[in-house]
Formats: sequence, structure tokens, C-alpha cells
Amino acid sequence: MRTLLKATFFCFLFTIAAGIVQAQQSYRWMVGINAGAMIYQGDLAPAAFGSYKTPSFTAGISAARIISPYFALRGSAVVGALKGDDARYKNPSWRQYRNFNFSTPVTEFNAQLVWNPFGNNSNEIGMRVTPYLFGGAGISFLKVKRDYSKMDTTVFTFSSKQQVGLKQDTAVTPPRSILVLPVGAGLSFYLSPRWSLNFETNFRYTFSDYIDGFSYAANPKQKDFYHTQTLGLVYRFGGSAAGDKLGCPKY
Repeated sequence: MRTLLKATFFCFLFTIAAGIVQAQQSYRWMVGINAGAMIYQGDLAPAAFGSYKTPSFTAGISAARIISPYFALRGSAVVGALKGDDARYKNPSWRQYRNFNFSTPVTEFNAQLVWNPFGNNSNEIGMRVTPYLFGGAGISFLKVKRDYSKMDTTVFTFSSKQQVGLKQDTAVTPPRSILVLPVGAGLSFYLSPRWSLNFETNFRYTFSDYIDGFSYAANPKQKDFYHTQTLGLVYRFGGSAAGDKLGCPKY
């Protein structure tokens, strides 16, 4: 038992040293492209996870500096669109009468810290499929087009909350840019140490209730958000892949 413990201890120290070497040998940069769906989540979407009835195409590019097998700093540019439409939902039925809708293009720039909990940024440990988490901050540029012309005024009368709220909302110009806090998770499927297919889900927390152009006429207590589901291809370069992996005693 004592011999096994000594062997395990020295293997542990050797593995730490090897990890430092691997960090020096690993690739230093990642670049990627991705595409998928951008989903609006706000007052015009009763579903808890956003308006999957009005998805829009999104695409993006990214570049990341690999700091270690565990961490990378990533910058991304994303384009897409957001849409919401009350008429797409029959339940609750009043949405068919309120009939608000909106659309906006989205151009987003962000910076994120990416954490690979298994230390496999360059396939150092040989895991074919590796999860990762990320979070950061960015800015999104919008051009919101809101439409309330189809609202049934026989149901929502002049004195209704919606009509009163519309007076307040139309006095507010929707934002042309907003701060976003992207946070999400992904899976890397390694085709080789250099190449991987990445699937990501990326939620954007915002501080605005006017992404859809409506607040007081809908729910002023709830902010608007959006998220993306994307599939991408990532290439690593600038350095070399990690060396041979080490074996430790099993017991």
C-alpha cells in the first residue's frame, strides 16, 4: 500500500509538471465560424424559453487566445435578427387581439472567458467530446421596428392598460445599442487536435425592456432577452499539440 501511495504521489507531481509542459506545447490560438438560430425572449413570447415560433438565422466568427488547457479569452462578432409576434400564439387567446409584433436586425460584438473544466482546449487529454462554459460582456446594435396597428381596439379600449401603456411606449425611442452579458455552454467534438465541431447555447442577459419596442403596454417588470443555438467549426494554430499522455497507477 505504501509503495502504491508513493507511486501515486510521484505520478501526481509528474502530471502537474506535464500539465505545465502541455500548456507550453498546446496551440495558442483558435478561430471559428458558426451558424444557427437566434431566439427572442420577452413580452411577445409566452413560452418560458423564448419565441421558437419566430426564430431567425444567425452567423458569427470568433478568435480566441488560449491561455492554458483550461482557459481561453474569446472575441466574437455575431449577426442575426429578432422577431416576436402575438398572432403566432393562440393561448392565451387575448394575444390574438392585442396582436403586437416587432422585428430588428442584430449586430453583436462580445468578449468572453471560456473555461474548459477538463483542461482539453487543444485535446491535451484526448477526450473526443469535451464540455465548456463561458461568460462575458458585449454590445448589440439594433434597429427596432414595432407594430401595434393590428390591435383590436374593441377589446383593448382607450382606457385599457394596453392603450395607456402604448402612449408611454410610443414616447420612447427603442434603443439603437444595448449592453449584453452572454453566458452559456458548449460541446467540442474533436475531429483532430486542430479541428473541432462545436455546439453552443448562448443566453444574452440584457438591461432593456425595449428590444421588442414595448414595455408599459405589455409587462414593464420583465426585461427582454435573447439566445442563440449554433453549430460551428473551430481551427487551432500557433504552437503544437500536447505531447504523449502519461499513465498513472490504477487501484
